[in-house]
Amino acid sequence: MSDGSSGAISSARLAEREPPTVQSMRIVSLVPHATELLFALGVGAEVVGVTHECDYPPAARALKQVTRDVLPGGLSAVEIDEAVRVRTLAGEAIYELDREVLKALEPDLIVTQALCPVCAVSYEEVAEAAKTLPSSPTVIALDPKTLGETLGDVRTLAQATERKDAGVELIARTAARIDRVKLAVRGRERPRVAAIEWLDPVYAAGHWTPQMIELAGGEDVLSMPGEPSLTMSWEEVAAARPQVVVVMPCGYDAPRAGEEAYTYARELSELGAERVVAVDASAYFSRPGPRLTDGVELLAHILHPELELALPEGAQALPVDVAGRARL
Repeated sequence: MSDGSSGAISSARLAEREPPTVQSMRIVSLVPHATELLFALGVGAEVVGVTHECDYPPAARALKQVTRDVLPGGLSAVEIDEAVRVRTLAGEAIYELDREVLKALEPDLIVTQALCPVCAVSYEEVAEAAKTLPSSPTVIALDPKTLGETLGDVRTLAQATERKDAGVELIARTAARIDRVKLAVRGRERPRVAAIEWLDPVYAAGHWTPQMIELAGGEDVLSMPGEPSLTMSWEEVAAARPQVVVVMPCGYDAPRAGEEAYTYARELSELGAERVVAVDASAYFSRPGPRLTDGVELLAHILHPELELALPEGAQALPVDVAGRARL
């Protein structure tokens, strides 16, 4: 005879072995690299709001935008820098948060950052706004300064969205791709590299960029890993004797970066570099998201053309004839 207890025990054990049900969330991403990371973790369907600059993956462009740019369009590099400086010194943001839209989206989770006042709505404003929302959302700030910290952000968002397995897989894929680049460039001569993320004034790219250059088989002659981007003179860049100059104006794609390089062709030509190349900073360098791995592969392609490494899909490395333009 059976009293049915063994069946109940079996059912309980079966339930223990079944994967837990993942609760659907309503997520608002207030920084482009977080949007990319959320989609990479497989929770893109749960993202209900993004910034006006979230353009990747393409599906993000169709989502409700909760920010707007307060700077006028058509400004030059020096005008943009000056406008940002003025507003920052005055304690004013260059982006506005639409609180009514944010409230209507009823988020459970808001992902933002506090690293760069030029890149997103200020963390303080987001935290203050979150306190007023009936949905009482959790607010997470991602502020990586190194490649290792960007992988830490993968773990943070994977845990917050209950996608730990997806996070582990994403980190493993990233590590494997970087290892392939390191193996390809091992033993090769390391060219001296100047990575310039703004041209008026000159900003040497910092944070994770020096690490990317090292992994790609180069030597960054302007910045140290993990340190902020810093301003310097053209004379200081020339004194570093770069062999390769990578022009990566923050937020610009490759064609626009090329236009900026030609605008400052005389200054770039006086650096004495063997090559000047323009790249899409917005996609591969400015945003500390999953596509930094593409950026490492792109740099390896640029720094070691003798290896004939494939470009990441969709990436461009545009040679800039600054010497020819400077003679005009």
